[in-house]
Amino acid sequence: MPDDPGTPSASRVRPVPEAMADRLIVALDVPSIGQARALVERLSPTVSFFKIGLWLAFAEGVDGLIGDLVRRGLKVFLDCKMYDIGQTVQEGVARAADRGVSFVTVHGDAAILESAVRGKGGSAVKIFAVTVLTSLGDRELHEMGYRLTAQELVQLRVGIAVQQGCDGVIASASDNPEAIRREAGAPGLLIATPGVRPAGRAADDHRRSATPGQAIADGADYLVVGRPVIGSPDPLASARSIIREMQGEA
Repeated sequence: MPDDPGTPSASRVRPVPEAMADRLIVALDVPSIGQARALVERLSPTVSFFKIGLWLAFAEGVDGLIGDLVRRGLKVFLDCKMYDIGQTVQEGVARAADRGVSFVTVHGDAAILESAVRGKGGSAVKIFAVTVLTSLGDRELHEMGYRLTAQELVQLRVGIAVQQGCDGVIASASDNPEAIRREAGAPGLLIATPGVRPAGRAADDHRRSATPGQAIADGADYLVVGRPVIGSPDPLASARSIIREMQGEA
């Protein structure tokens, strides 16, 4: 769908690709490197960005997979959700930067996020702060001892991330990405949105989910999608369908 001529496209406000296909990040949430490689081969005619998280973090061969993806010119989102003392996080981010990954996730307070940004140095890796997992709603947060609602906690953590110089945050579409930027006074803040489900698809274990079209319309820059693609009998067709929804064509 063409941009409204009166509204700047996200790519002119923030450093996101013009092609919507390049804003889809497919989560390689499978139990083996062999399965991950097979998915990449099936999807790479269309998908250029892949997430590697805890499903594969300790799998034999993950180091080679990361290297191969980067060498092929594909982008890697290393979803390691770093949460540790500052020096450890700083060095972890520095090692991720050395590998040439594009995005890395970090949890934590101001000191941890500051250390992550320091670890980035002058590299191209982008630091994404985790706000509130999409599997958590107000009830779950209350049970964990938080006094804030999910929305209030998201905005608090966004403010900290912006102050510490993070490139972006992870937040659900229901958190309203455009409102997040507006309230934080950070129009250049990148927002990657997980918990995305195609129209008519069950939310699975996500409490705060949205359709691809809704997420993009609400200001998400990147969508992180796992099961609707990798669990499909035809992953490539499913990825292309999601991209059409992102473009407003569905």
